Amino acid sequence: MTAPMRPAPSACPACAAAPAAQAQAVRDLPRAQIALSLPTIHCAACISKIERGLDADPRVISARVNLTLKRASIEAAPEVTAEEMRALVEGLGYAAHELDPGTLNATATDRAGRDLLMRLAVAGFAAMNVMLLSVSVWSGAEAATRDMFHWISAAITLPAIAFSGMPFFRNASAALRQGRLNMDVPITLAIVLAIVTSLWETALSGAHAYFDAALALTFFLLAGRYLDHRTRAIARSAAEELTALEVPRATRVTEAGDAKVNVSDLAVGDVIRVSPGGRMPVDGVIVSGTSELDRSLLTGETLPVFAGEGQAVSAGEVNLTGPLTVRATAVGADTSLHRMADLVAIAESGRSRYTSLADRAAKLYAPGVHILAGLSFLGWYLYTWDMRTALNIAAAVLIITCPCALGLAVPAVTTAASGRLFRRGMLIKHETALERLAQVDTVVFDKTGTLTAGTPRLTNLDTLQPEAVQVALALAQGSSHPLARAICEAARAAGIAPAEIHDVTEVPGYGTKGIAAGREVRLGRAGWTGAGGLSETATFLKIGEQPPVAFTFADALRPGAEDAVAALTRQGKRVILMSGDTSPAVAALARHLGICDWIAEALPADKAARIEALTQEGARVLMVGDGLNDTAALAAAHVSISPASALDAARVASDIVLLGNDLSTIGTACTTAQSATRRITENFRIATIYNVIAVPLAVAGFATPLIAALAMSLSSVTVSVNALRLR
Repeated sequence: MTAPMRPAPSACPACAAAPAAQAQAVRDLPRAQIALSLPTIHCAACISKIERGLDADPRVISARVNLTLKRASIEAAPEVTAEEMRALVEGLGYAAHELDPGTLNATATDRAGRDLLMRLAVAGFAAMNVMLLSVSVWSGAEAATRDMFHWISAAITLPAIAFSGMPFFRNASAALRQGRLNMDVPITLAIVLAIVTSLWETALSGAHAYFDAALALTFFLLAGRYLDHRTRAIARSAAEELTALEVPRATRVTEAGDAKVNVSDLAVGDVIRVSPGGRMPVDGVIVSGTSELDRSLLTGETLPVFAGEGQAVSAGEVNLTGPLTVRATAVGADTSLHRMADLVAIAESGRSRYTSLADRAAKLYAPGVHILAGLSFLGWYLYTWDMRTALNIAAAVLIITCPCALGLAVPAVTTAASGRLFRRGMLIKHETALERLAQVDTVVFDKTGTLTAGTPRLTNLDTLQPEAVQVALALAQGSSHPLARAICEAARAAGIAPAEIHDVTEVPGYGTKGIAAGREVRLGRAGWTGAGGLSETATFLKIGEQPPVAFTFADALRPGAEDAVAALTRQGKRVILMSGDTSPAVAALARHLGICDWIAEALPADKAARIEALTQEGARVLMVGDGLNDTAALAAAHVSISPASALDAARVASDIVLLGNDLSTIGTACTTAQSATRRITENFRIATIYNVIAVPLAVAGFATPLIAALAMSLSSVTVSVNALRLR
């Protein structure tokens, strides 16, 4: 058998190194980092289809889709553009919009959670091992054997505490540098004093060391910190999400032709071309072209509006059907989208000043613990002149008063309540959301997409002639307009077949036309078909010279909308309906649901201003909304809820996400929040009673640091069990 031929080694070192250098150069090339918003994905099949489609492009290095954030993160060759990836995803049947990855920091909280979990695991593992060694000491090990077990315990405890206790040490150090106290200061003192006392006892061949107490203390505190982190791990800045929706690049029209430029390079007066499906990069005025615009960004209403020459457009609106040329009137920080982000940022900063029950307790608790421990040390030292005894008692006081129960009082209840609400279809995002929800006395609902499904349905099918429906179906099949889709859905459900029509053409901004039996037929706007306008949502069919036929539509209510409003009213809460829709539509829905207070044609700034006005009047407002136009109001409210189907920025601005379609759980959430607040108050009382009983025993010298650690653990378990009663 002949051995396979191998290339002869090169005598030239440069030639020999060339392949490796080339491979390294390829690896070192800058890669394109592209982020796409995917608002229409809803299941694992969507994720799989999009990831497979992206991975099939040889230029894509990696692609990952996050269902919770409704976002795709793509790493690709440097020549790949976001527009190409957006077109690829839309070719798979999903809506896609480019995001600026530089403004997204979604992984920071994930890293923090993993870090806490790792420290918790190290503390638990070390505590179990030291407990095993302590059992031998408690069983009667003496002299050299006892000292050996103590030194082994020290060898395990010192590195474990140095690693696991770092979150407390860092926070305590930062607080002391700023001249203030927080709960982490007594925690750090208790841990350090327990370690120092144990090392002293071990060095003097003492009978007792408290390494196990220090580790148990650290473990329970980290458990409370991790539970607290889980309740807020999803929260991110809504203002950042709004900024991410700003289009990073645009097509500028010049004498030399069209050129792709960064939006930051645009100036007032520039002419920009926006293709169908594209998002407006600037505020401006249409100079040529007709189309339809999705203005849900500003008004929350899903029905497209006509766009023609001379009409003003705003950044973030989506061009649906025809190409438009726009002259910029506001760019960068002056656009309506950027101003909306500023509104949200201002509202968020106001809400961040809310002080939780735990924070208010810490302000009183931390100084008291330090004073008590200091007095105990001073009193026993002056009484016995024995530094060892005084340190032991001071350590016992610090450990027995360590705020484990206080630290668990809020997160234990919040986690139990969050789990209960999650099983009912609600996700709690913010750590103080339940406390604030329990205080609500006014509920403000958005209309489209919140109380209603946001998709039109045909209401007068039974009154229409079969021939008219058949012609309308044939024309509607050639359009992607929401009203056309509603006609198709209703007609097919009724078993109606389309008529034979030729030369079907969609006229951007007006409707669809064709030829049926030698006559021109049109389906579209009232003015285009020769019809008069109606107060309700409608499109019109014109067959030859016959009078136009109206197809009327209504927005279907979300499941549970009536139950939610009724439940909140029974609880004594004021319910308000606030929408960007027309007055007749808002009034009709308010009457149907029994809502007395309603506001129509409200823009984003109007909604946020109304929430602020209610707050100034002393109301605690719950805002329920889904659109980008609701984002500022969601952030300004005392607490807020948005559906999972909402835009990224609206879901991020809200404190609670409604995972399903059923709104009836909102009333349940208010009741659960009030129960949770009662449990939190009970936990504070339990912790207080525990301290009233245990502290005098520790000050009197009846509790060693080990007994103090066991008592502290017992109080923590009691608080956790009380929290589980909420389930």
